[in-house]
Amino acid sequence: MKYRTIAACLLASLVSLSSAHATVLISEDNGGRIDTYLNKFEMVRASGEQVVIDGPCLSACTLVLSAVPKDRICVTRRASLGFHAAWQFGQSGMPVRSAGGTDLLWAAYPNNVRLWISRNGGLRKRMIFLRGRELSAMYQPCP
Repeated sequence: MKYRTIAACLLASLVSLSSAHATVLISEDNGGRIDTYLNKFEMVRASGEQVVIDGPCLSACTLVLSAVPKDRICVTRRASLGFHAAWQFGQSGMPVRSAGGTDLLWAAYPNNVRLWISRNGGLRKRMIFLRGRELSAMYQPCP
């Protein structure tokens, strides 16, 4: 009985150690619904996991910047963040700009990201990309 308790404690310690060092890899993520990504990244934030951006993180995927603390995000040379205005399907079934969704995105982004977006034309239909030196000046490079 005593050994089972020790084994259970050891197993619990190993599980907590491995989750504390867990990493979420973002690569080839084209985004999707804002609410889905807010929920997903809230869970990542609460878990304490590190985030590695290694490839495109587009549209709603960029909400990782608002949900996860900056010191838990790193970027590789392949990282690319794509920003655009939010949209929804209109009455005709065609995509139309969502003012409310765009306002939500804008308010969620950190100040340095909002400044970069403003300098690059703002959130509009066409996607703009933050990558390379500009991105690595804002977020730490991955080890």
